[in-house]
Amino acid sequence: MSLEHLALAETDNFPIRHEGKVHNGKVRSVYWLDQYDSNRIIKQRNYPVDTDAPLGVMIISDRISAFDCNWQGEDGLRGVPSKGAALNAISNYWFEKFDARGLSTSHILENPHPLVWIVQHAEPIMIEAIARKYITGSMWRAYSNGEREFCGIKLPNGLQENQQLDKLLITPSTKGILRGIPGIPEEDDVNITRKQILDSYKALGFKMPEDIGRYELLLAEGFLMASTELINKGQLLVDTKFEFGYVPDGNGNPVMMFIDEALTPDSSRYWDGREYQKGKVIENSKEGFCQFLLSHYDKDVLLDKKRMPERKELAKNTFIPVDEMMKISATYTAMAELITGKEIKKIENPRQEIFDALSSFKIME
Repeated sequence: MSLEHLALAETDNFPIRHEGKVHNGKVRSVYWLDQYDSNRIIKQRNYPVDTDAPLGVMIISDRISAFDCNWQGEDGLRGVPSKGAALNAISNYWFEKFDARGLSTSHILENPHPLVWIVQHAEPIMIEAIARKYITGSMWRAYSNGEREFCGIKLPNGLQENQQLDKLLITPSTKGILRGIPGIPEEDDVNITRKQILDSYKALGFKMPEDIGRYELLLAEGFLMASTELINKGQLLVDTKFEFGYVPDGNGNPVMMFIDEALTPDSSRYWDGREYQKGKVIENSKEGFCQFLLSHYDKDVLLDKKRMPERKELAKNTFIPVDEMMKISATYTAMAELITGKEIKKIENPRQEIFDALSSFKIME
C-alpha cells in the first residue's frame, strides 16, 4: 500500500496566481504575487509593511534534504510526515521571541496554515550565518585532518570531538554558487573568513560594511537567547544557521531582518543535555538522519562534494526504510512540541487544507 498521502512532497504545483517561476528550494516553494495582489492583500490584512512591498506565498514540504540531496522512503513515502509543520512551528516560535525581545523582525507576515507563510520579499545576504558552540560535524572533520584554522579562526591543539568550545564561534559559508568574487571558489557552501566578507561585502549582498557587525550581533544574541531557554528544557544547542535579508523601511532605507527559518532541527544540532553530561551524544535533529546515511551508504560519496553526480544518483535510487522515516518524524515532532509547548497535529489532507486556507486571499485559480 502506498504511503504517499502521509507526507507533502510536491509544493510547486498549487493553483496560486503568481508572477514568474515558482521558486522551488530544497524543502520550500515560494509563489511571488504580482503587484496588484500584493497591494490588495497588504491593505486587506493590514500588514505593517509598505503598500508596494512584494508578497509571496511560501509553502513548506515534508521533504527531507541531507548532503544537498532530497531523500525518499519506501512504499511511496516521499517525505517525513509532520516535518514541515514542525519546522514552521519552531521557526514561528523563535521569530516571535526575537521580535518581542527587540532583536529583529522576520520576513513572515502571516501563518494561515501550519504549512504556509505569507512573506514579504527580502534581498538576501548571500552567506549562511553559522554559529558553533561545540566542535563536531564538518568542523571536527577538518580539525581531525590536521587543520587548525577554520573560517579564519585559529583553533588550539588538543580539542576532542564534541567538546564544548571556549566561546561561540561564527563560521560563515557562502549561500549558493557565487561567481566572480576574488578568493572565493565558485562552489556551494564554501567556508569564508570575516576578512573575505569585508573585502567583498557588496558582492555578498551587504549594503554597508557595518552591517557585517549587525548580522554577527543578531546571530550571537539569537543563539544565546535560544541556548539559554533550551538548556532549561534539557537540550543543548550545538550549532545553528541563520539567514538574513533586507527589506525597505517606511522611508525606503534597507533594514536587515531574519529570513528563511530559525533554530529548527533542519538548520541546527540539538543534543540531549543529560546524556551529554554522561559522555553520550544523542542527536535530536537532522544530524541523526545524516549519521544513518553515513553508516548505511557510501560515506565517501556523501562527504565528497566533487562526487555530487554520484551522490544525486545514490539519493535518486535509494529508498529509506519507512521505520527510519518515522523515527525522523518522531524526532522533529518531539522537538517542536518541546520548544513551543504545543501539540503538532497531524495534517490529513494538506493540499485541500492549504487550498482552503488561502481561499480568502483570492489568489487561487
